[in-house]
Amino acid sequence: MGLKDFVTGELIEIIEFSDDSRDTLAYRFPDEDREIKRGAQLIVRESQAAQFVYLGQFGDVFQPGKHRLTTANLPVLATLKGWKYGFDSPFKADVYFVTTRLFAGNKWGTSNPVMMRDDHFGIVRLRAFGTYDFRVADVPRFLKEVAGTDGHFRVDEFADTMRSRIVSVFSDAVAASRVPALDVAGRYKELGDALLPLINPALQAKYGLELASFVVENVSVPVEVEQAIDMRSGMAAVGNLNDFVKYQMAQGLASGGSGAAGLGAEMAIGLAMAQQMLQPGAGGLQVSGDVLTPADAATLLNVTEADVVASLEAGDLKGRKIGSQWRLTRAQLTQFLQ
Repeated sequence: MGLKDFVTGELIEIIEFSDDSRDTLAYRFPDEDREIKRGAQLIVRESQAAQFVYLGQFGDVFQPGKHRLTTANLPVLATLKGWKYGFDSPFKADVYFVTTRLFAGNKWGTSNPVMMRDDHFGIVRLRAFGTYDFRVADVPRFLKEVAGTDGHFRVDEFADTMRSRIVSVFSDAVAASRVPALDVAGRYKELGDALLPLINPALQAKYGLELASFVVENVSVPVEVEQAIDMRSGMAAVGNLNDFVKYQMAQGLASGGSGAAGLGAEMAIGLAMAQQMLQPGAGGLQVSGDVLTPADAATLLNVTEADVVASLEAGDLKGRKIGSQWRLTRAQLTQFLQ
């Protein structure tokens, strides 16, 4: 091998990266301590960007295409290296190829509950998970903040690095959006669409990333919040309370009034019947006069006389004791039922 062949072998004439793995985010061209020849060819394929780094400082970025490296198309590197009148000798620089295509179906999730303030329930703890699609939007910032000097940065490394950061941005976005817990727990698509404009600016500014979609697949809340949500749903389903009481009366009659469920049904029946019979002109069992005895009230309420006396003595049911006997009015019984 002659001296000319040896020198030629020490220079880089073609710089390119062909990615067949489909999971590479950033790749440093292996220069093996060789220098780049003046006029070398840089080949950047579709969905790639090439970033020059000189002595730890970011130089020029090249988009897809075939480029001949000269001073004219290396203005930033020319300034960093101090080329005032062009360069004739080989130069040393790192070249990073960054994949700019869309990476879909990446998973995110909260390892710890996210605290958020809700107008209805106060402070609520949320757990959530889902998927997101992303691409690199700012190559220098992505290399600086995420990939670093890793010679071959893959998607699995990215997922480990970014999971907590995505969750942090999600937490901030949920807090800023003030979406009610009822909506967070039941309107996933709308939530993802609403959070995307809040998450994207933060990710672009911090990490040079752009999210094409942010999908919330599930949000779980503590048991007590779930019970409150179920209660609100039940109240909405009931609608007219009088119709609901009538329904409970029918259920209680069908069940025969046994056990704890029967007791609840009997109370519903008693209250409903009492309210109906206390109305002027109502049908059913009638008690003459406005003054009632505990026995009369017990009949109306479908409970025992002892229960009525106990309520009178406790002051829950208003009445007047005359000697050893209790008396109450229809109005007092109506007020108690309300």
